[in-house]
Amino acid sequence: MEKREQLYEGKAKKVYATDDPNLVIVSYKDDATAFNGLKKGTITGKGAINNKMTNHLMRKLAQSGVPTHFVEQLSDRDTVVKKVSIVPLEVIVRNISAGSFAKHYGVEEGIVFDAPTIEFSYKNDDLGDPLLNEYHALALKLATREEIDLIKKYAFAVNDFLKSFMKGIGIDLVDFKLEFGKTSDGAIVLADEISPDTCRLWDEKTHEKLDKDRFRRDLGGAEEAYEEVMRRLMGD
Repeated sequence: MEKREQLYEGKAKKVYATDDPNLVIVSYKDDATAFNGLKKGTITGKGAINNKMTNHLMRKLAQSGVPTHFVEQLSDRDTVVKKVSIVPLEVIVRNISAGSFAKHYGVEEGIVFDAPTIEFSYKNDDLGDPLLNEYHALALKLATREEIDLIKKYAFAVNDFLKSFMKGIGIDLVDFKLEFGKTSDGAIVLADEISPDTCRLWDEKTHEKLDKDRFRRDLGGAEEAYEEVMRRLMGD
C-alpha cells in the first residue's frame, strides 16, 4: 500500500491518503510537545517505539473485545489504519493521582484511587482542550448519549486490560488519554495511540517515571525511559 497526499499533520504524527478511501497511513514522528504545544523538542526514536507499542497493544485490545482502527504495520514508523472521523473528546482515565489532577485538586501525586476516575476534555487546541462533562458534550453535539456510554465502556475496558498488562511487566499505570473515532459505517473504535506519550507509567518498585513527563518536566532520560518500556513490553 502506497502513501499518497498528506491529509494532516499533528504534534506527533502525519496522516496520508492511500488508494483505498477507507484506509490511511499514519506516520509517527520523533517530535515532542507539551503544554498544548508551548514546549517543543525531540525524543529520538520515540516515533518507532510509539508505533510498535501502539500496534502491539491494539492487537491485544481487539482480541479482548475493544474494536480499534489498527489494520497493518508497514514499517518501524508507518501503520495502516481505518480512516475515522475523530470524536472531539479526549478521554482521560486515572488510577493514581498525578499531573493536572494533583494540581487542580491540591493533592499530592501517588494517591491510589479506590476506583478509576474518568474525565473528558474538549479536543480543541485553540481553547486549550478544556475539561467538560457529559452534559456539555451533549449540548455541544460532540457525541450522542449512546456514543458517550459506549466510549466510557470501552475506556474502562482498556484500563482493565492495560493495568493488568503493565503490572505484569513491573509498571504501574497511573493515567492515560484515549481518543475514539467513527468509521465510515458509524462504528465507534479506539483510535490515536497508546504509548509513553499518552500514558503515565511508573516503575512499580522505584516509582521512576517512564513516560513523557521526563520531557515535560525536564527530568532528562526520556529516550532511555521510552526504550525501557519498549524492552519490557516486547519481552526483550
